[in-house]
Amino acid sequence: MVATIALGSMVGAAAPAWALVEINVNKGNVEPLPIAITDFQSNDALGAQITEIVTADLKRSGLFAPIDKSAFIEKISGPDATPRFDDWKVINAQALVTGSVGKEADGRIRAQYRLWDTFAGQQMAGEQFFANDANTRRVAHIIADAIYERITGEKGYFDTRVVFVDESGAKNARKKRLAIMDQDGANVRYLSDGRAIVLTPRFSPNRQEITYMSYESGQPKVYLLQIETGQRELVGNFPGMTFAPRFSPDGQKVIMSLLRDDGNSNIFAMDLRSRSTTRLTDSTAIDTSPSYSPDGSQVVFTSDRGGGSGRSQIYVMGGDGSNPHRISFGDGVYSTPVWSPRGDLIAFTKQSGGEFQIGVMKTDGSGERILSSGFQQEGPTWAPNGRVLMFFRDSSGGPKLVSVDLTGRNEQQIPTANYASDPAWSPLLE
Repeated sequence: MVATIALGSMVGAAAPAWALVEINVNKGNVEPLPIAITDFQSNDALGAQITEIVTADLKRSGLFAPIDKSAFIEKISGPDATPRFDDWKVINAQALVTGSVGKEADGRIRAQYRLWDTFAGQQMAGEQFFANDANTRRVAHIIADAIYERITGEKGYFDTRVVFVDESGAKNARKKRLAIMDQDGANVRYLSDGRAIVLTPRFSPNRQEITYMSYESGQPKVYLLQIETGQRELVGNFPGMTFAPRFSPDGQKVIMSLLRDDGNSNIFAMDLRSRSTTRLTDSTAIDTSPSYSPDGSQVVFTSDRGGGSGRSQIYVMGGDGSNPHRISFGDGVYSTPVWSPRGDLIAFTKQSGGEFQIGVMKTDGSGERILSSGFQQEGPTWAPNGRVLMFFRDSSGGPKLVSVDLTGRNEQQIPTANYASDPAWSPLLE
C-alpha cells in the first residue's frame, strides 16, 4: 500500500501570495531560477539522501538551477536559524532551502524544510513530514513538490509513479513485463512475469489500479490490476481490439476502439460495473486511440474519415459520441492523442517527413507545436500538472523512456535497467 505521510506546517511559516517564477511556455524558453539547497542536517546518511533527491527533482524540471555547494559562503548552523541573506544574495541565490531529518522515538523519520526568499529576506514556506523508513524517497519528492509549488504557483509532479512495459532479451524474443517505478526511475517493481505479451498500461484516477492489454493464449484480453495487492480482474476478451483502453476521469468506465465484424474500427465505452458497452462512433473509417477530457465531457480520438488511406487526423466529440469534428489539419499522420490533465492541450504523435514527432495543440486544434523529433518515438503521457510529457524512443536497438517539458528544450532520458516502452504517468500520490 502507498503509506500515508503525515504533514504539518511549521510555526511561523510565511506565505506571500506571489511566486518567484512565472511560467509562460509560449515564450519557448524559461530561464531557470538560481536556488541554493543546503544539506539537510542529520546524524546519518538520510540528510544527504534527501538533499540529493530534492536537488535532482528540481533540476530535472528545467525551472531551477541549483547552485554548486562550493560557492556557498554561509554554513547553516541549524534548520531554524535565519540565514544571513547577504551571503546568499552575493552568489545570486534567489531562493534558499534549509532543512533537517532525524529519527523520532517511535522510529519514524521526521523531515522538515524551510524555503527562503533571499532578496526579500523572508521565509516563504516551512513544513515537516513524518514517515517510516520505506518512504524516505517519498518524503524527498513531497518536499520538492512543495518547493516547486510555492515558487512557481503550480502543483509539482515529483511524488508520482510511472507504469511501463519493461523489455529484455533478444530483439526477436523480447520478454515484456509490466513494471512500475518512481517518476525518476527509482524503486522499480515488476507487476507481471513476462509469460504473456503486455501492452499499453494505463492508470486509473484512483492511483491504485491500472488497465492493460495482454495477449494470453494468443488472444487480446483487457485486465484491471490492483497495483499493491496484485489482484487481477478480466474486463473482457476483445479479438478485434485495435488499441488499449483508457479510464474515464471518474474511473467508472474504460474507453477503447474495437474492430467488429463489419471490418470497421469504432470507439466503445464500457461500464466497469455492469460490463455493458456503448458504441460512440459508427463510421466506415478507422476510429481509434480515444482519450477523455479531464471532466469526461469530451473525447479526443484519431480517424481517417477525412479521406486518404492511413492519413489519420485528430477529432474531438462529446463524451456520448455527439458532434465529432476534426481539429488537426497539418501534414502527416497523427496518432495517440492524449488530453492534458489541465484540460488546455492535447498531446499527440505525428509522422511527418520521415520522422516521428511528439507535439501538442490546443483543444480546438490551433497552436500546434512540435516538442521532440526522432527516428521512432511515440506514446506521450502527461505528468499530473500538465507541464511535462513522457514518451518512448527506439533509437539504438530498443526503446527508452524520455521526458520533455512544454518548452521542448528540457529533454531527458529516464534511467531504466532494461529497454522500456508504453509509459503511463500516475496522478499525484496521496
